[in-house]
Amino acid sequence: MRSCSPSFRSLAFVTALGAATVALSAAPAASETTSTATSTASGRVRASGAAHDVAAAPAVVGRDISFPQCGGPLPDERHAGFGILGANGGMSFTRNPCLVAELAWAKRLDAPPAFYANTGNPGPHRAKHWPLGQTIPKVCSPRDPNSLGCSYDYGWNSAWHSYTAATDAAQRLHRVDRVNARRRAANVDWWLDVETMNSWQTIDGPATRAAKERDVATLNGEIDALRIAGVDRVGVYSTAHQWLQITGGTKIDKSRFLGAPQWLAGYTSRADAIAGCADRGFTGGPVAMTQYLGADGFDSNVLCPEPGGA
Repeated sequence: MRSCSPSFRSLAFVTALGAATVALSAAPAASETTSTATSTASGRVRASGAAHDVAAAPAVVGRDISFPQCGGPLPDERHAGFGILGANGGMSFTRNPCLVAELAWAKRLDAPPAFYANTGNPGPHRAKHWPLGQTIPKVCSPRDPNSLGCSYDYGWNSAWHSYTAATDAAQRLHRVDRVNARRRAANVDWWLDVETMNSWQTIDGPATRAAKERDVATLNGEIDALRIAGVDRVGVYSTAHQWLQITGGTKIDKSRFLGAPQWLAGYTSRADAIAGCADRGFTGGPVAMTQYLGADGFDSNVLCPEPGGA
């Protein structure tokens, strides 16, 4: 999900912010390997050192992969602490056809994986899956086809589609029943990939306040659906420029995103990404990861220390 990637950006959805396995047999993570990174009591991986001291400590580096890597080599497991896997094929309501194989790769790494989902809001005239007539969780009336409720339902449905793709992959890989597979898919962090490369009402038409409200409603629907599915933490992958362009900086509904962890894209090197852990970001939430292009051509991600971490 790199903003500078030639074919598409991996906005990670299985966040490996530590997404360390919760030790409950009833809720196994998508990956049950043991992390060698330092873990907090809550099960989140924590890099050692305060933000301004990050450069002094070895950075935990993860790799994000998705459908562009289908059929090709994957990052060397010796140079990956965790994996972040794209559930989709580059846009909402699509599937990454190689998610099972990529989940198997991620399971061999030290820390559990994370998932990311592509997001967007093309509106009623462009979307193939517009929820016209849907009444739950919001009403999308045919008499008002571009309402806030319609945009919310579109995001809600999109997130469930991504979560189902991850559940299917977990079920096929682990050969478990459906309930177990759902728990595995929910027991890791997820990221919402918010990029101007995908279709948004603020991008495809006039960037009015109403258009921004609808795009924000879509993201709210995505967050709520994943939380209803049992996901504990949902973060956002983007850049300040793209986030501002799509949401207006969330001034419209700022409170919904204040605590959302951030995965910041656009860094030029590992050192730059490590330093980026101290950046402010765009949601007001903690900067959890920063992304740069690795020397091997794969996206790399630095896991930032938790605020106040020792």
